[in-house]
Amino acid sequence: MPGLSLSLYNLLVWAAQPLLRRKLARRALAEPGYAVAVPERFGHYTQPPQSTNELVWVHAVSLGEARAAGILIHALREALPGVRILLTHGTATGRAEGAKLLQRGDIQVWQPWDTPASVRAFLRHFRPRIGLLMETEVWPNLVLQSAQSGMPLALVNARLSDKSLRSALRWASLMRPTYAALRAVWAQTESDAQRLRALGASVQAVTGNLKFDAQPDAGQLAQGRAWRASLKRPVCLLASSREGEEALWLQAVLPVLQSGSGVHWLIVPRHPQRVDAVQALLQDAGLNVSRRSSWGAEGPATQASAQVWLGDSLGEMALYYSLADVALLGGSFEPLGGQNLIEAAACGCPVVMGPHTFNFLYAAQQAEAAGAARRVTDMAAAVREAVQMVLDTGGRETRSAVAMAFAQDHKGAARQVAGLVKALL
Repeated sequence: MPGLSLSLYNLLVWAAQPLLRRKLARRALAEPGYAVAVPERFGHYTQPPQSTNELVWVHAVSLGEARAAGILIHALREALPGVRILLTHGTATGRAEGAKLLQRGDIQVWQPWDTPASVRAFLRHFRPRIGLLMETEVWPNLVLQSAQSGMPLALVNARLSDKSLRSALRWASLMRPTYAALRAVWAQTESDAQRLRALGASVQAVTGNLKFDAQPDAGQLAQGRAWRASLKRPVCLLASSREGEEALWLQAVLPVLQSGSGVHWLIVPRHPQRVDAVQALLQDAGLNVSRRSSWGAEGPATQASAQVWLGDSLGEMALYYSLADVALLGGSFEPLGGQNLIEAAACGCPVVMGPHTFNFLYAAQQAEAAGAARRVTDMAAAVREAVQMVLDTGGRETRSAVAMAFAQDHKGAARQVAGLVKALL
């Protein structure tokens, strides 16, 4: 649709508002967070309007972006003492994660739906001093209305895959002016910068990935390692699995389970609302399943008879990674782009990844080059590789140390980005 104009786009997003309301109502049945403060999405707020241009607006659409935003916000608070944050999201998991970042004086609301009226209402009500969009969240009215209001808007920790570039170029007449209207773009890698420039963005800096600066929860690390030490068999983790991947895993792993390989298997679905469906899938295949929520203080050691452990908690990935000897990277065995492998490395957990890692292409390539990750062609190969790795008990400490060194070597983006924000202000 190279001829899509802004006026036609505005007509489409305006007409889609009833559909959005119905979608939110449906999703709220499984995730009640989607029923919270729905009018905010359309520019109607209960918070008092801001009288001064004081807030630093950070938009983190979902869970992964909210975690990256937490790293940046910590650095901003150090660089700009007393800063007040306006935090926006698009998903319930993002909003729940973002709520953990708030301090006195901060504000959290939903991202405005991308109609001119909703975006204008948002900007006039909160009067942010500057806007920081995390990673990929470039919406035409959000960007163009910000530029028109005079508020500087930056795309932070920016990434753009080849697939996303091709998609955006199909809407070139709309997306090129949108990317060009961003005041600043700070890319994760030089490859991301080149793709962003192809869309008209002015890329001022390549800063690396903020997620390398994340510090895993120390309590979770200690708990996971203590539980791991109490086990007699190694642990393989299918981490942040997406829909369809558990079925692929099941097909690949059943012969391994039947052969009695001496490995514990742990699955943590990416979206917690899918846990019940995953449990049903496993039990229908005749497997004995134990959920994290049923573990006592002694952890999974008391659940050794279960053939599969199922992670049904939110915000405990550091615990799961530190419990595991190796992780299969969810989202990489279906064409979904892969999940973030940096947290696994920071916890000292090596990764086996499938062919689809375009969401974190540079990190995946660097991890493979450093020996912190191995790439395979499909789920069956991943299961074989993981089992082979964990049964090589003599190399466990070395693999863990390599993963942690990889994560440590790429830190520093948060302080650099906070400095760029300060300079832009």
